[in-house]
Amino acid sequence: MSKLKAKDPKTAEPSKPKLLISGPPGVGKTWFSLDFPSVYYIDTEGGANLGHYTERLKNSGGVYLGREDGSLDPDTIVEQFNALATEKHSYKTVVLDSITKLFGSMVTKEQERLGDKDAFGASKKPAIAFMRRLVAWADRLDMSVVFIAHETPEWGIDQTGQRTQIGVKADVWDKLAYELHLWLHVEKRGPQRTAIVRKSRLTGFPDGERFPLDFATFSDRWGKDVIDKPATQIALASPEQLDEVKSLLDTVKVDPTAIEKWFTKAGVEQWEDMTSDQIAACIKFMKGKLK
Repeated sequence: MSKLKAKDPKTAEPSKPKLLISGPPGVGKTWFSLDFPSVYYIDTEGGANLGHYTERLKNSGGVYLGREDGSLDPDTIVEQFNALATEKHSYKTVVLDSITKLFGSMVTKEQERLGDKDAFGASKKPAIAFMRRLVAWADRLDMSVVFIAHETPEWGIDQTGQRTQIGVKADVWDKLAYELHLWLHVEKRGPQRTAIVRKSRLTGFPDGERFPLDFATFSDRWGKDVIDKPATQIALASPEQLDEVKSLLDTVKVDPTAIEKWFTKAGVEQWEDMTSDQIAACIKFMKGKLK
């Protein structure tokens, strides 16, 4: 019997946007994000609790989670993404504004903990591990996901061999843009706000293209019916399935590299984050080894 697993290609179901928006203060990043439908807005900076922002959020059918609710606590954020993926709700978009503040606060906290032992980027390791887990949950969410970031200088070597600023980039984990569908950098010239495509997986948003930063333009290009579609939930591994896995691992010899491959394929870092179907497949494999 053949071990080949590939299937006939099928038309992919259009997915909700997962995007990074970067730029300097005051260019309209937050204002643009609040035009998405039914926004679950996570404010790490406390800058969107002013009247004109909250009114815009309310008009979109959205809700607000601020610092007092735990927006700067990474465990709270993962918990919220988990709940949005697994609980029935009316929200269609989650905005994290800004991811720079959350990522930076985690790095600073670890720097203070390590003190003189901070070397070779050690202080970034917990923040990067958090980002990997958050991106995995963002991928599983049947919602539009918008990460908003500050900008920071991008350095390089000029023709004379001197280190010089060659541009600007998103001030966050440097792999984030490559984990998402789209990275838009925003500029403001006079009253005009322009989005520049810095990275894209999409033929409808080619790299380097510029277009007006307004939601009507964006949604028409992405597909308004896709963005506005109600979210569906996933079923996570049940307590009974988790107990069964623990029991099986006590009696069945499973190569740790195999478990690592299961986690990678499922897009998770722990058993608790697997779906019911994913963990059921692992249980079936381990039971087969018992026989």
